[in-house]
Amino acid sequence: MLSPKLRVAALVPIALGLVTYPESSRAALFASHADLPRGKKYDYIVVGAGPGGSVVASRLSENSSNNVLLIEAGPDDDGVLAIEVPLLATGLQPNTVYDWNYTTTPQPGLDGRDVVYPRGRVLGGSSSINLMIWTWSSQDDFNRYATVSGDNGWSWNAIEPYYKKIEQVVAPTDHHDTSNEINISIHGTNGPVNITTPNAPYPIDSRVNATLGELSDQYPYNRDMNSGNPLGVGWTQSTYGNGIRSSASSSYIRPFISRPNLDVLVNTVVTRVIKTGRDVLTGLPIFSGVEVAQSKTSSVFAINATKEVILSAGAINTPQLLLLSGIGSSSPLAALGISKVVDSPAVGQHLADHILVTNQFTIADPEDDLLENLTRNATFTNELLTEWVTSKQGQLGNGPSNHVGWLRVPEDEQTWTAAEDASAGPTSPHFELLFSPGFVSTLEAAPATGSFMTVISVLVSPSSTGSVTLASSSAFDSPLIDPAYLNTSFDTQVLRAAIRSGANFLTASAWDGFITGRSGSFVDVDLTSDEEVDAWARSQGTTIWHPTGTARMGSCTDKTSVVDPDLRVKGTKGLRVVDASVLPYIPAAHPQAVVYAFAERAASLIKAGRRYC
Repeated sequence: MLSPKLRVAALVPIALGLVTYPESSRAALFASHADLPRGKKYDYIVVGAGPGGSVVASRLSENSSNNVLLIEAGPDDDGVLAIEVPLLATGLQPNTVYDWNYTTTPQPGLDGRDVVYPRGRVLGGSSSINLMIWTWSSQDDFNRYATVSGDNGWSWNAIEPYYKKIEQVVAPTDHHDTSNEINISIHGTNGPVNITTPNAPYPIDSRVNATLGELSDQYPYNRDMNSGNPLGVGWTQSTYGNGIRSSASSSYIRPFISRPNLDVLVNTVVTRVIKTGRDVLTGLPIFSGVEVAQSKTSSVFAINATKEVILSAGAINTPQLLLLSGIGSSSPLAALGISKVVDSPAVGQHLADHILVTNQFTIADPEDDLLENLTRNATFTNELLTEWVTSKQGQLGNGPSNHVGWLRVPEDEQTWTAAEDASAGPTSPHFELLFSPGFVSTLEAAPATGSFMTVISVLVSPSSTGSVTLASSSAFDSPLIDPAYLNTSFDTQVLRAAIRSGANFLTASAWDGFITGRSGSFVDVDLTSDEEVDAWARSQGTTIWHPTGTARMGSCTDKTSVVDPDLRVKGTKGLRVVDASVLPYIPAAHPQAVVYAFAERAASLIKAGRRYC
């Protein structure tokens, strides 16, 4: 997901002021553990209500004999206008109640800067605050997962049906012809998650399309990037429908909240997983309980599951919980007074993330700068907001970019060896381009005057990996997050190529008279100089919010992994992980779709009682 400081932030106070709070008659939604039904026993406890946890909790509760408890640290998302209106998403983080408000450790690869690191802390998790881009990833990414795990069920061909189970492709709100924007035949039409192409045109769309015709050798048009081969540039598919965000909560939880066997507990932090005994046959420790609290100073309360605890707290919070529960390496745990229960050195390691750089350009016509018009023109802003509220139509129903490009560095420009290439294979991109109608930056405000557009360059096949470690023995203290950005020469070279490719895209004649130059600090960068482009990347690089890999999946005998192909935590019984932390390699995609697919298959495996190892 993408996290630029879009100028739409000016709308957020309006949106937050229109929050509606539903009545507490939703009997299966609870704000405190003290309100849970007395004496009720839960078969499954799911921790975290993002695309992993919401899917698993919903699917397991389809069996009326299963009692399922879903626990979310943040508040309910229902009725929050800033969550529902797609283009308002950029104001949901950082420093809001819907965000964990994390910050990384200082990054040597980014001139020693730390980076604001948003993660969703609300029902729906990060799917309720992300920028909604929907990409399945490449066939090579999934086939690598199958190879690493030894389970062909994680291959592209095996996973593709789960995507169709998830999706419901809906028409855009302006009802334009989408036949050349998406291949409906490869998608699902009856799933819980709404998927569509942009609901309204942006001023730059026609020029992006013209460039694809003029520079087709470099930027081929891809009608549908979710075919298994995403390479090229095409229309963005996003998780909204009928003008409204489609999140894990709105898709998998709220429609089924009335089920008597599905309880949802919000505003409650799981502080650790509890060891409740040892298995008689295997001697493995059984983790069948969780400890919860409402705040750092409140009392703790234990809740037990009769079958499984499933951690779906995300790539930052899941390893934190495992470590707090004594699952990790002895020395760092002992230093914090935590007794090791399971030796699992890979917990919190192998953190991989996508780094982005925003590159700004000046444009001639102020009317073509949508984001600055939203900031500077109150009448225009009110008209768009009124249009959305009354009809769910208009540009507020879009995400930040109507087009997305997935590209590889041309072979004649690759300065690394084949062994150094971190991508999964020839259908997996090295980098991504996004095109936004305004000034987008994570580090500097838009100039007071002028009109702009931004090309966002993203490294999507990084070889750098970092870690998540404990700062203290409290779940209420942020962990130490070190993504290790630009820690390899491969990453530096690919991001350099991505920045140059974004600028090259705008050299097509389609931009003549539209683009008048570069803007902000980017104007001083000599794009022919490796040193200057690399310095620009280090000064501007930040996260696109895609942390993965901190509880990675591996084969049954792989000692460098945390979970097995069934996503069970190795060395334990009754404990499983279903979220982005299990991905052995970061997908060259926006990972939310991959997590949905992993969760759908995980739910199927749990229902079937499969034991691969």
